[in-house]
Amino acid sequence: MIQNAVYQKCIHAACGATVAADEVHVACPTCGDLLDVVYDWSKMNVPRRLGDFQARWANRTSRLDFSGVWRFRELLNFCDDAHKVTLGEGQTLLQPNAGVARYVGVGPGTLHLQYEGLNPSGSFKDNGMTAAFSHARMVGARRVACASTGNTSASLALYAAHAGMQSIVFIGSGRIAFGKLAQALDYGARTLQIAGDFDACMRRVKEAAARLGLYLMNSVNPFRLEGQKTIMLRVLEALAWQAPDWIVVPGGNLGNSSAFGKAFAELKQLGLIDRVPRLAVINAAGADTLDRLVNQKKLRWNGGHYDRQAILDDWKWQDQTRRLPHTIASAIEIARPVNAAKCLRALEVCDGVVRTVSDAEILDAKAQVGRHGLGCEPASAASVAGARKLVEEGIIDRDARVVCILTGHALKDPDATVGYHTGKFAPGKEVAGERHFANMPIPVEDDIEAICRAIEG
Repeated sequence: MIQNAVYQKCIHAACGATVAADEVHVACPTCGDLLDVVYDWSKMNVPRRLGDFQARWANRTSRLDFSGVWRFRELLNFCDDAHKVTLGEGQTLLQPNAGVARYVGVGPGTLHLQYEGLNPSGSFKDNGMTAAFSHARMVGARRVACASTGNTSASLALYAAHAGMQSIVFIGSGRIAFGKLAQALDYGARTLQIAGDFDACMRRVKEAAARLGLYLMNSVNPFRLEGQKTIMLRVLEALAWQAPDWIVVPGGNLGNSSAFGKAFAELKQLGLIDRVPRLAVINAAGADTLDRLVNQKKLRWNGGHYDRQAILDDWKWQDQTRRLPHTIASAIEIARPVNAAKCLRALEVCDGVVRTVSDAEILDAKAQVGRHGLGCEPASAASVAGARKLVEEGIIDRDARVVCILTGHALKDPDATVGYHTGKFAPGKEVAGERHFANMPIPVEDDIEAICRAIEG
C-alpha cells in the first residue's frame, strides 16, 4: 500500500519521467539525469506537527523508534516496516560550543556542532545506508556495491554484514584513510583498489553494477538521500523545532547538501516549518568543482531548468586539463560530485552560498574542534573553517544561530591529526602553511625532575 503513494521522478524539469518505487535505477531511464523519491503526501499518514515525533524517544524497545532515522519514518516511508534495516543509527547529538564559536567569530550560545561521528560506522553515511539497504531488501538485492573515499565503504560493509548481503567496494589507489579502509576490510567487504581516484572508481562501479546486477549504494541512489534528510530533522528537534539561521556542511559528493535541501522543501510544503534556514556548502580548495560551477560560471537550478551541459562541459574540461582533486580532507576529495544538480536545487531552496577553504584552514579548524571537546575527521572541519570565512566576509552575522555539520569521527583519519600536531605528514599528504594550534609531544628524559619541569611548563 505504501508503494502506491511513492514513486521516483527525474529531477530535470524538461523530462520529469517517473518510475515505480520498487524499481532499481541510478539514473532516469529516459534522459539519464538524477532521480528523486517523491511522495503523494495526501495518501500518507504525516503528523500535523514535528513535535509528534519526539515521543518516540521514550520507546527504546522498538527497533524503528530507537533509530534516529526511522523515528521519522512518515517523512521517508517508501517501504513497509518489515523491509526496514537498522543498526540504531542516528543516535547523534547537537551541542553548542562556546570555544569553537569564539574561533568562528560568533557569539556564545549561537554556534552548534551536529556530531555525526556517533553513528555505528563513525560517520553520517549510516543515515543513508539504513534507507538504501531497506530499499535493497525490498527489491530482493543480494549484492551491493559502492565507490568510496572511505566512509561510504565502511558504512556499506557494516550494513551488508548485518543484512546478510555481499559487499563490494571500489577504492582509489592510495586515496583512502587507513581508519576507513580498516573498517571495510574488517566487515568483510570484497575490496577492489582501482588505479585511479574516486571519480575513476565511480565510473567503474556504475559499469560493474550494470553488467553484474549489483545494487549501487552511492548517493546517485535516491533512497540513500532519503535517510540523510533526517540529520536535519534531528537538528530541528534539538533546537525545539526552530530552524537555525544557517546550516554549514562540507561539500564532497554533495549528497548531504542535496538531502538537506530536499528535507526543508518538503517540510515547508507540508507546513511543518515556517521558514527555511540558509545553507552554506564548503569545499576544499583542492576539490573546488562546485565553487567553480556556482561562483565562477554562475550555474543555477532555475526551477529545474538548469544547464546540465554546463556540468558535463566541466567534467570534459577536467579530462582535457588532467585536473585531479587533492586535499588532506580525503572524504571530500571528489572532482565530479554526482549530486551537483541536486545541490543546485538545495542552494535555491535554502538561498545558499558556496565557499572553498584551504587544507591549512581545515586542519586549524579541526584542531579547534578537538581542543574544545569534539574530535572530527578533516572533512568535517571544513564546515567550521567555512563558517569562520563567511563570518569574516560578513555573510553570516555574528549573532546568527549557526549549525556546523561534523560528518565523521576523529579516528577515521588519525594520520592527518598526528601529522598536523607533529608536522610529520604521510608522504603525499603534506600540508603547507602554519599549524597555528599544533600540540607537539614533548620529549623528556626518563627522570622525575625533568618530567615535573615539563609538566609545569
